[in-house]
Amino acid sequence: MNALRFFLLAIAAFIIVDGDTIKAPFGVTYRLLGFDTPETRFARCDAERELGLAAKDRLEELLTGREVRVLESGKLDRYGRTLAYVTVNGRDVGEILIGEGLARPYQGGRRGSWCGHG
Repeated sequence: MNALRFFLLAIAAFIIVDGDTIKAPFGVTYRLLGFDTPETRFARCDAERELGLAAKDRLEELLTGREVRVLESGKLDRYGRTLAYVTVNGRDVGEILIGEGLARPYQGGRRGSWCGHG
């Protein structure tokens, strides 16, 4: 059984890598669980890049100056990022981004295209 680790980071200065990846002030990079946002660095079309940048900006807005809780899953993804759920002021950031049309639900596996069909 994997142990879950929990952190409360009030008004922490996270580095926002993209809409579903953040880096904590103490150096851990987190891939946020439960949702997927469009790529920014390796976008396959302009629409994906633009929506990805909007998701990144919104995540930064959500995490700035608020009570942020990180619940680590105890697992790493294939890139070595710690998998975790993040809430801000008691709300899951993935649910917020999904509700605003900036993300999709995602539980692993193949991701759909953000460029039209897929």
